[in-house]
Amino acid sequence: MPTVAGSAAELLRLLDGIARVDGDTLVVEDEAAFRARATRDLAWTSTFSEDQSAVEAARWIVWEASQVLDAKSASIHDLYTARAAGEIRGFTVPAINIRAQTFDMARIVFETAARDEVAAVILELARSEQTYTYQRPAEYATSVLAGALAAGWRGPVFLQGDHYQFSAAKYARDPEAMTAEIRKACLDAIAAGYRNIDIDSSTLVDLSKSTLDAQQRENYRSAAELTALIRKHQPENVTISVGGEIGEVGKQNSSPGELTAYLEGYRRELDAHGAGLTGISKVSVQTGTTHGGVPLPDGGVAQVKLDFEVLRELGEMARRNGLAGAVQHGASTLPDRLFHRFPMVETAEIHLATGFQNALFDHPAFPADLLRQIEAWCLANAADERKRGQTDEQFFYTTRKKAIGPFKRQLWDLPAKDVILATQAEKIAFLFKELRVDGSRAMVERCVSPRPSHRPAPESVKAAAAAR
Repeated sequence: MPTVAGSAAELLRLLDGIARVDGDTLVVEDEAAFRARATRDLAWTSTFSEDQSAVEAARWIVWEASQVLDAKSASIHDLYTARAAGEIRGFTVPAINIRAQTFDMARIVFETAARDEVAAVILELARSEQTYTYQRPAEYATSVLAGALAAGWRGPVFLQGDHYQFSAAKYARDPEAMTAEIRKACLDAIAAGYRNIDIDSSTLVDLSKSTLDAQQRENYRSAAELTALIRKHQPENVTISVGGEIGEVGKQNSSPGELTAYLEGYRRELDAHGAGLTGISKVSVQTGTTHGGVPLPDGGVAQVKLDFEVLRELGEMARRNGLAGAVQHGASTLPDRLFHRFPMVETAEIHLATGFQNALFDHPAFPADLLRQIEAWCLANAADERKRGQTDEQFFYTTRKKAIGPFKRQLWDLPAKDVILATQAEKIAFLFKELRVDGSRAMVERCVSPRPSHRPAPESVKAAAAAR
């Protein structure tokens, strides 16, 4: 089992003969041992240590190792710019939300990607997921980068903040306070090393207004303000990929008029913040899906009527406006037979979350006693979320994600996790093929060349190194 260090000094002792600290520089002395063993101690320490010096040491070491061993956090913006220009086409980038077992899931994603020559893959976490999975951006970035290093990965790592979403109710009460929350979320993501952020102000769309521009106004104003903030604070020589959204997932399908109103208003507002500022690289639209799917009384998931014509038409419009295309949310619970259709209509990106969560909880190897504990936790802590008429199966399906944080350590340490992860790897490989990103490494490497971005060592690390 990995060791959770109780201090920065203990963590450095665990790295004896593998890596050492020289001032502000991490020196990797045994790359194979670092990837095979040290990454686990670092990820578990970053996630579970109660000593702040150990946590900051683990996160700094993983970040620096990602620079030294060429697994750098990167922006996908230049790849999407090439797609907007028509230089590349015929694929859909999967954006995978890792809610549980983050280190091992990232490792499996990158092991599978390396085998299939895939580099066009995003690992992301929504702002709401940060809360119930107990993963802040710095922790998530560390877990993903450590997983990439453990997989032997060399190449860009696309870390994304997904659904940095406004609460319409909070915004109605106090627009500035709500906007300040999202500003802080963006700055925290940048500081953690995210180079891709999706702004979701689609919740502010007001369909009661008489014109499309008026309906979209608060949406595009907020998106433009936050884009300008991101541009101001993004690292030198990095263009963070920013996404926008015109239709809240689960609501009515998006239309060409809505997209036109949003893009025209967004460009006006962004220019007001600074002439020539780079805008969004993609736009999420609503096509008939719902986040997490709609649970049936027996615990299954209802079929949806997904409108691929919306994706095709709005994607073409988006590319004419310099974007990579349209983005599909809420897709992981769709039938397998549909995924090949997304690249056929040139969908730029597809977000996949609940399906992987379901594959964990519903796997035959998942411990029955732990599942009972999780269900008992849901009954005790999420009873107020139960809707009238819901069966137990429907209730557990919709609320069990809230138990991921409280049961995080048990999920990371599952005795049977390798069996479950093998099943996850099969689904990941299937999605890579169906979405036509297998063999995408050469294409990504032509477009994306992340530069080194070193960080100064924390004082606790320097002190521990000096005392050795």
